Amino acid sequence: MKPTLEQRIVNAVNKGRCARIPFITAGFPTCDSFVPTLRDLDACGADIIEVGIPFSDPVADGPVVEEASRRALENGVTLGKVLDELGRLSPRLEAGLVLMGYYNPFLQYGLARLVDDAARAGVQGFIVPDLPLGEDDELRALLAAKGMDLVALVGPNTGEERMREYAAVASGYVYAVSVLGTTGARESLPAEAAATLARAKKCFSLPVALGFGIQRPEQIAAMEVRPDAAVFGSALMRHIGEGKSVRSFMEPWI
Repeated sequence: MKPTLEQRIVNAVNKGRCARIPFITAGFPTCDSFVPTLRDLDACGADIIEVGIPFSDPVADGPVVEEASRRALENGVTLGKVLDELGRLSPRLEAGLVLMGYYNPFLQYGLARLVDDAARAGVQGFIVPDLPLGEDDELRALLAAKGMDLVALVGPNTGEERMREYAAVASGYVYAVSVLGTTGARESLPAEAAATLARAKKCFSLPVALGFGIQRPEQIAAMEVRPDAAVFGSALMRHIGEGKSVRSFMEPWI
């Protein structure tokens, strides 16, 4: 049996390192090279890979991920096709798989069908940025019945009381957003990232991952309060989009 998402991060922390969670939009950089890119990320030590489902109105995404979604949709990438590809690939991956996407495509697909198909594809969890606590009961219950996680998403504007409400039902890991706004690599992380992390670590017993703006391990090392895992997406995708290898991006993290 494969480790759970929580176990994967805990295992990395027990080895004295931050867990590595790359994000990549399905169909990027091209439909043909998407699966080889996932294989490369796995071979280069990814603990969990977040696969973004393309959507026509990605309100939380910056220009790199937004452009990747637009191109993927133009190239015919669909949720069903992504699940089919992941189902063929996942038995050969060491990394865990998480689907990250907006609620509308999931709802249109049909939640029960989605969870069944995702479970068969080897997906271990979901992140749905626009599905707030209190409106997620149906999806959370369907996922729990299959042993899958609905990852909590918190940020600088999530107070301690609200975090404790999430903590009562959360599983897998917690995704802490470093800054309000859209995704995208940043040269430095804002001061509130440490405060968000400290609050999350106080409220959750689960591992806490930090995302939005991360591009180098030095950014994590410089933090007074450090996350258990780092999520990097835009910087990785920009690197690959420039024709550079997955390995050259991942080497500093290994």
